[in-house]
Amino acid sequence: MSRSSSTPPSEPGGRPPGRRIPRRLAQLVSGLLLYGASSALLVRSGLGLEPWNVLHQGLSNLTGLSIGVMVTVMGAVVLLLWIPLRQRPGLGTVANVLLIGAAMDATLAVVPDADGLPARIALMVAGVVLNGLATGLYIAARFGPGPRDGLMTGLHRVTGRSIRLIRTALELTVVATGFLLGGSLGVGTVLYALAIGPLAQLSLRLFAVPEATPGTAAGSTGVASGPPERVILPR
Repeated sequence: MSRSSSTPPSEPGGRPPGRRIPRRLAQLVSGLLLYGASSALLVRSGLGLEPWNVLHQGLSNLTGLSIGVMVTVMGAVVLLLWIPLRQRPGLGTVANVLLIGAAMDATLAVVPDADGLPARIALMVAGVVLNGLATGLYIAARFGPGPRDGLMTGLHRVTGRSIRLIRTALELTVVATGFLLGGSLGVGTVLYALAIGPLAQLSLRLFAVPEATPGTAAGSTGVASGPPERVILPR
């Protein structure tokens, strides 16, 4: 007797396709919270921030709002730039805007500034390593890119320029603007730029969630299509 066409297809191994959704949601949320916390460690190290947070810190100095609030505000502003680029946000995109800034401010509230150079270096290294781990966690969940990565891929699609060129131009622009506004630029910024690609690639491999077979329900959840590595490799 043939199986009814109404029977939900299974993933390889006989598991229903919906089984992976809780794992992916857990990866998304934990990755974004860890991303915000790791960014806060870089702030506390005082040795330089990742490019976008140089801008966020500069805007925080200018406005008097917390850096976490500025992360959220700028995430929403960048998301608005998706409209003319005809980019479609996913659950991960919205969660990125809502969670990272909140996690960053919560961590800053409980982690004091480092006292002494060894402690500052330790916080810097921990921040970079955990940030790479967090990046792989949330991207591998495949719920859509963050606002800033979506801006990069949207500009790539519209202009035809390489992702590497567009990402470099964007990050140089935000670093320069943030530095002029008083954002922290230093050895931590350089270490982040050199290490984040390899760390995130390793994390993507560790936390990759196998895609459902074509035509299954898991393939229609509205997440980002294509390999998640595209938003992180060409830095």
